[in-house]
Amino acid sequence: MTEAARRAAAEGSGPEQPMLDQLIALLDLEVIEENIFRGVSPPDSPVRVFGGQVAGQALVAAGRTVDPERRVHSLHAYFIRGGDPRVPIVYEVERTRDGRSFTTRRVTAIQHGKAIFTLSASFQRTEDGIEHSDDMPEVPDPDTLPGVAEQAAELEIEGFTSSALRPRPIDLRYVTEPPWRSRENGPRAARNQVWMRADGTLPDSQLLHVCVLTYASDMTLLDAPLARHGVYWGTDKVIGASLDHALWFHRPFRADEWFLYDCASPSASGARGLATGRFFSRDGTLIATVVQEGLLRVIGTT
Repeated sequence: MTEAARRAAAEGSGPEQPMLDQLIALLDLEVIEENIFRGVSPPDSPVRVFGGQVAGQALVAAGRTVDPERRVHSLHAYFIRGGDPRVPIVYEVERTRDGRSFTTRRVTAIQHGKAIFTLSASFQRTEDGIEHSDDMPEVPDPDTLPGVAEQAAELEIEGFTSSALRPRPIDLRYVTEPPWRSRENGPRAARNQVWMRADGTLPDSQLLHVCVLTYASDMTLLDAPLARHGVYWGTDKVIGASLDHALWFHRPFRADEWFLYDCASPSASGARGLATGRFFSRDGTLIATVVQEGLLRVIGTT
């Protein structure tokens, strides 16, 4: 574990800090050789590696080969095969370009001798320029909203309830109707809003905060297309997986402070759903934008 990871563990104050410490350790890759890193999955992982985990780890690998003064401003990724959580993941970094203003890296995640994930990331030296951004939607403050465990405790569905009650490193507070309620109340607009934050204290590493947000960006995003059809993971026969993922980072932020994840789905077709998301800090600043297409097969529908 790096000194930054040790410091985070020592500074932790929240009740879920141990879970966040596990995430910090998960993102603290082992150096195998120059440009080659190795990561592992949590011991309680589901059947496949969580997409946000492999994206976050790949971005760590890329960032470890870049001047810390250059900040990542975008990433584009493809999920090629489902990851096996029982074996380590090897990340190979290609130093594509080191320019005067921009640095480009390509990362391939490998298991069992095959690529399971690829990521291209671009880093930029800090520059001044024109500025504008969307306004944050009007939403309740996160401190006025219940957590996921509290909202799901009354829902007695085998498998889903235990999953929702499991401690996690990211605190989630739904602003819109929780997607599992859409099953009872009927389809609604293809939109999902949730407050998020790392549940504890993170060290002052800009790259780590970006990688934690990358990890969180794969959570709840595909809830938006499912809400439009009144179905949900674990409560209906839904088969889903992330296919591709793109993130643009606009401004600095802390991932252990509240940020709003405002997601919408403009289209679903061909057993795929497209979702877009905007991240806003608590003061209304737009900090990042995400787009993802996911596999969405609902068994029993035509």
